[in-house]
Amino acid sequence: MAGVKGQVQKRGAERRRALVDAAITLFARNGVRGTGVAAVAERAGVTPSALIHHFGSKDGLLRAVLEEADRRALERLSATPEAQPTVRQAFDWFVRDAEHTVAAERELAALHLTLTAESLEPGSVLHAWFRDRGRALRERLADVFRRAVADGSARADLPVEALAAEAAAFLEGVHLLWLLDPGKVDLVAVNRGYFDALAARIEPPAPGR
Repeated sequence: MAGVKGQVQKRGAERRRALVDAAITLFARNGVRGTGVAAVAERAGVTPSALIHHFGSKDGLLRAVLEEADRRALERLSATPEAQPTVRQAFDWFVRDAEHTVAAERELAALHLTLTAESLEPGSVLHAWFRDRGRALRERLADVFRRAVADGSARADLPVEALAAEAAAFLEGVHLLWLLDPGKVDLVAVNRGYFDALAARIEPPAPGR
């Protein structure tokens, strides 16, 4: 029975992944409002009732898509939510994530920005999710900077919270510029240039200066 149970769980995980992948494609192509549960289910090769079984509702599917995007990013970068990277390691993660986004995740990047824009009002379904994610990102960045100050690899007077907000704003804005004009905006190069310059800005002054 254990073997049968394992096979059922594996099929369930595969079906769930197929539904998430189908939702990413259709939401990015047609918008969330323009994509129904039935269309996602059809693209994934399952029934609408199977989708509801896995996610409960369309809103549940949306959250699953966003959570899966973050999970995939951490997996690609061989990172964990508990990781404590140095400044250089964290900045390298952002550059490598930009490389992957350009190569394989344009639809997901477009979906993320679209949903963010649709969730600005406090009463919207995903407003709290995006707000809390933004807070978590800024706090993770602030932690990176605090550790750098503590170990002497960053200036003692570093404006930690302000820099964290700046870097988070850059990440959101550069993706928007790239999606609007990919032929003119090199996402990887702009990320690399910004984070190299930011790393230089936070370094402590040389002795005697």
